[in-house]
Amino acid sequence: MPFLGRLNRLKVSKIAPQGVYLKAGWMGDVLLPKRYVPDGCQVGDDLAAFIYLDSEDRYIATTQRPKAQVGEVAKLRVEEVNKVGAFLDWGLPKQLLVPFNQQQKTMEVGRSYLVYVYLEEESNRIAASSKLNKFISKIPTGLKQGQAVDLTITEKTELGYACAINHSYWGLLFHSDVVKPLNPGQQIKGYIKRIRQDGKVDLSLQAPGYAKVDDLSKRVLRELSAKGGFLPLSDKSPPEAIYEAFGVSKKSYKMTIGALYKQRQIRIDKDGIRLNNEAETSADAQENNQA
Repeated sequence: MPFLGRLNRLKVSKIAPQGVYLKAGWMGDVLLPKRYVPDGCQVGDDLAAFIYLDSEDRYIATTQRPKAQVGEVAKLRVEEVNKVGAFLDWGLPKQLLVPFNQQQKTMEVGRSYLVYVYLEEESNRIAASSKLNKFISKIPTGLKQGQAVDLTITEKTELGYACAINHSYWGLLFHSDVVKPLNPGQQIKGYIKRIRQDGKVDLSLQAPGYAKVDDLSKRVLRELSAKGGFLPLSDKSPPEAIYEAFGVSKKSYKMTIGALYKQRQIRIDKDGIRLNNEAETSADAQENNQA
């Protein structure tokens, strides 16, 4: 079923001088203006299109991708404020309205705010709200430990970073699990580290447990093989250097090279890590098999 305010795969039903019409279910045939129609488009073709309301509140389609869709959190810039509310740049010709009663703080032109994009029930218009708690739940329904999720950073706190999980649930990424600073509005991949008895969700930027170690182990061995069997990163190296090389925390790296050491695949020296001769031969054989 096609959704208003979301990207859809829609079939071309008719070609007209002003563009093409797309079959959009309960919304009927919706115009995709000529400037967005791909060359060679024919009746029956499937197109990826976003549907919203134009300035006259008519359904209209576009192949432009907005900065946020209905049901998503994003940081957007205010372009105009008038008696109706604030209007945000969301990447489409018609700006996105944040009514005054949906503003956590009074919005100002030129500033950017975290908002949730939603459909107004009565008018069926697309709007936005900076009152995130109205739309993001504290009850983690359907989430499970170890699950990969999309995170949107909403604010920095004393404990870490508050995040919107999959644009739907609240979670916390502790400072100890973060190597470099994060910014509100930044979107990153993460994992469910723990769901507490009170429903609060702890997050991580690395896959949990042995899955994380196993994946990083393979990357470390590949990098060692590519660099002639030596990497200048030991368990004493700065966290920043480890993150720059592998995008993980020092704790994860130490856990990984510790496991590789116990497996006799590497040696750990003061200046870095080295492949054992047997491990080097094994890594070369693995590369040849993959080739």
